[in-house]
Amino acid sequence: MESQMARGGTRWKRFAVVMVPSVAATAAIGVALAQGALAASFSVSGQEFKVSAQKLDGTGFLQYGAVDAQGKNGAVPVAVSAFKSASITGMCQSVVVPVPVFGDVSMKLTAGGSGTPVQASNLYIDLDNLNADATFNNINIGIAAGDNTSPGMKGGNEKADPSSFAQEADSATLTNVQQTAWATSAGTFKLSGLSMHVSKGDNECY
Repeated sequence: MESQMARGGTRWKRFAVVMVPSVAATAAIGVALAQGALAASFSVSGQEFKVSAQKLDGTGFLQYGAVDAQGKNGAVPVAVSAFKSASITGMCQSVVVPVPVFGDVSMKLTAGGSGTPVQASNLYIDLDNLNADATFNNINIGIAAGDNTSPGMKGGNEKADPSSFAQEADSATLTNVQQTAWATSAGTFKLSGLSMHVSKGDNECY
């Protein structure tokens, strides 16, 4: 995970060389995020990562088809889910990175599980798989992706396809969320009860 105003990626190929300073820097950034001080993005060069949540309550929901440039073998098709604001209970993000000689290393970040949900504004998730129970309020399906301004397309590594699908809703509630994503970002991210764990082997959110 890294702090930045524009969307970007963490160079995980350097992980084997700079494991200790990278973990220290990430922990320091995590403290600032927990205090709501920074914008943030999370991506892994060339691979997906897992995201889960017990519940997500969001307003200003927008979803549209796009192409993301994160894939190690080139661009990949994604669905971008955007929320003007979101409250997330029991959030988890995890990735398993193969480190030469050492083996697989897992990084898991959890927050919002101690009674105070994670709070995010202008949240964007580039995903290619989603499982959840969902309720949408005042939904509009099949609208032209290029015509939407709420919460607005952010752009960045993904490029929206104006001829693709799109939908919007005043609000959305998702429970028992499990998804794989190529990138997440937020204008502000307040991570209550933040915990980060780095371990050897496979230790993902689900």
